[in-house]
Amino acid sequence: TNSLTTAWRLFKSLSEEQQRYEKQLIFEHPAFVKLCQQLLRDARRMTHGDLVFSLHAVVHLGVPQNTLLVQTLLRVCQEKLNQLDNRCISVLATTLAGMDKDKNVSALQAGLQLLVEQRISSIRDIFVLQNLMKCLGKDAPVFLKKKLEMAVLREIDGLTFPNALRMFLALAAMNYCSLPILNACSKKIQENVHDAPFRQLILILEACHTLQYRNVKLFSALADYVNSTAYLWDKRQMILFLSACETLGFQPRELLDVFTEKVTEDPEFLNLKNLLIVLRVCSRLNYVPRVQKHLFFETLHSCLNKCLPQISNTELLKAVYSLGILGYLPHHALDVLLQKDSKDELKLSDDLKEQNAMMLRCVKTCMELDSPSFTKPASVLTGDSSSLVSVNLRKAQEALIELLGGENMFRQNVRLPYKYHIDFEIRMDSDRKEVLPIAATDDRPDSRVQRLAFLFAPMSAFCLGTTHPQGKLAMKKRHLNKLGYHVILIHNKKFQEMTNEDAVEFLKGKIYSEDAFSFPEATVQDNN
Repeated sequence: TNSLTTAWRLFKSLSEEQQRYEKQLIFEHPAFVKLCQQLLRDARRMTHGDLVFSLHAVVHLGVPQNTLLVQTLLRVCQEKLNQLDNRCISVLATTLAGMDKDKNVSALQAGLQLLVEQRISSIRDIFVLQNLMKCLGKDAPVFLKKKLEMAVLREIDGLTFPNALRMFLALAAMNYCSLPILNACSKKIQENVHDAPFRQLILILEACHTLQYRNVKLFSALADYVNSTAYLWDKRQMILFLSACETLGFQPRELLDVFTEKVTEDPEFLNLKNLLIVLRVCSRLNYVPRVQKHLFFETLHSCLNKCLPQISNTELLKAVYSLGILGYLPHHALDVLLQKDSKDELKLSDDLKEQNAMMLRCVKTCMELDSPSFTKPASVLTGDSSSLVSVNLRKAQEALIELLGGENMFRQNVRLPYKYHIDFEIRMDSDRKEVLPIAATDDRPDSRVQRLAFLFAPMSAFCLGTTHPQGKLAMKKRHLNKLGYHVILIHNKKFQEMTNEDAVEFLKGKIYSEDAFSFPEATVQDNN
């Protein structure tokens, strides 16, 4: 056991490339074969600690799971399971968590689950509890997950920083979102973030995504740390971190500013894979650099052009779509895409057909509305509006009726060209002093009428913890501006939390404020 565990400790400190080489040397060494044979013979006579540590070492050294040695050790562990102390159970749980399911592994996990149910009140070590949570995983019954949660909360005052990091992964393995534990772990991590290895930062963000746990303070602390130590990380590491933030809908603005500077200074690292990630991050989070934005987009455009000979049809569509969301038209790549479309080369399997059709439609809309030659139409042809509104818009409908004096003063569920729709539309005189009845404005030229479009967007349409719209919503707002609408974005969840009186006053402020009529600065359209 000592020989095997020492070999494992040395082995795990090596790089992946060194591990592959050393593993071959270990397996070919005659002494290793003799050691495994002796372990097979003596398995039933070993102490409980030697038994579980030996299994842990051979599995992590890479001895195949289907070998007689590993299967024998698993069976002996089953026979002696009830005699194992909590420390041995912890080691066994760690080993099983990394193994594939087979007959003996499943039987041992089932036995371990029964044992944990009996002993849970006596387990006081958070490290042991974490290992059990990882082993039992998402298939553990809910009542046992709750028992494990209560056991952890009993010991939460003694939570250390390493345990806080591991607890995120343990809860993710169980797919169990315990807010009291996560909040305590988040606080500990924020206090000690400078001691966290980079890989752990990524794992924390991935665990938050799995658990649907959104903590802006935690994410901001991690992003500020990476930003303040940006000189330590290479660009590929920063891409990994930004990609993890993107899946959470969190925009680390300052870190993105630093990263875009690195991209414009040295774009050579942007291979096709990295380029697609950067485009996805920027478009989803609606990020445009404050300075040198044209240089940044032209750098991405140039990298995309270099990748065109090797890019697949789907990747090309995603890349052009991402740039289109940001208001940039990559002309050469766009020409290649449209040629493929004209030859029906973009047709894919049924599972991707709908998504690709949506992206292609969006690209064509951007080509038209974001073109420098596009001019605001004299009037906008709208489809029939519906008197029916969804449940989550009834409060807004009632507030508008009370504020404006009746349903004849606004339209709802208005369908527009390019498959856009708006929740509510009101029309005002050119001086923006008076809301006009809808019927009375149908004969007026648009130059004498101000159109307001209300969009009540869900929380998921904004970057986490902000009112900054994500890419698709920002693009819709930009395009509605092009069609002559003054767009008012409203965070619907916050609106629903208002009292009726506050909701009326809120809408009144939006309708009559100067901000409602200010067009946003163009993104990068003057670059085309």
